[in-house]
Amino acid sequence: MKKFALVVFTALLSVSLQAQIQTPQPSPSSKLEQVVGLSNVVVEYSRPSMRGRTIFGDLVPYDALWRTGANKNTTVTFSDDVVVEGKELKAGTYAIFTRPSEAVWEVIFYSDSENWGTPKEWDASKVAATVKVEVYPMPVPIETFTMTIDDLHNNGGSLGIMWEKVYVGVKFVVPTVAKTTESIEAAMASPSNLKAGDYFDAAYYYFSEGMNMGKAKEWIDKAVSMGDGSAYWMTRVQSLIYAKLGDKKGAIEAAKKSLVAAQAEGNQDYVKMNKESLKEWETE
Repeated sequence: MKKFALVVFTALLSVSLQAQIQTPQPSPSSKLEQVVGLSNVVVEYSRPSMRGRTIFGDLVPYDALWRTGANKNTTVTFSDDVVVEGKELKAGTYAIFTRPSEAVWEVIFYSDSENWGTPKEWDASKVAATVKVEVYPMPVPIETFTMTIDDLHNNGGSLGIMWEKVYVGVKFVVPTVAKTTESIEAAMASPSNLKAGDYFDAAYYYFSEGMNMGKAKEWIDKAVSMGDGSAYWMTRVQSLIYAKLGDKKGAIEAAKKSLVAAQAEGNQDYVKMNKESLKEWETE
């Protein structure tokens, strides 16, 4: 009997140890991944909510170091060296600490990202960059602490922090021009391996960034010559590059080819764009 009771007790204990109570976290974790140009940016943080509380100047005191969120460190990871509000920051992962005030926030990128909250002992040698950013009031309250990557363009964006009625944005620049130029130059060194799309991508990038228009023309002409005339997006860009170089006759000719091909494919967006460009160029 004693042996039987021991077996039953052991079985019940095993079930008890295996059971796990699951409850929702008051500040659930979140992960934001964003490609910016040719760089990867990852933000990991926890998201507390207001729940009727006054946040800035109360729950989060002004002019005091804040963990910028809840729980473990809020972090940002840059795959490449970047420039943050004019300050260089090496590729890597950083904890984001802040000192909020009513008008300006101090944002600190700290190389030790393994703290729970703020570090027990602040190490100035681990401060990779400190920047100051202006506070923008929000028209409506943001209930849950939110981080964003805003204002995206090829060469950067803004790391946004929103809560209550406050938004601050930290502008950063990524090395897209250097990486893209290096990629193009490496590809052009082996022209036998290039396809029409490669020449088009290179031409369009130079055109969109306002770089060497002579090279852009050379590459777009090569791309168009390798096709059968149906690639209306290529002749569209060819027309824009010609126009940029002041060759209105060439621009009009290319736009007409793009228009015909777009009409054949039923792409009304390109039909509209080409018609508008032709109207502009033919009346100049």
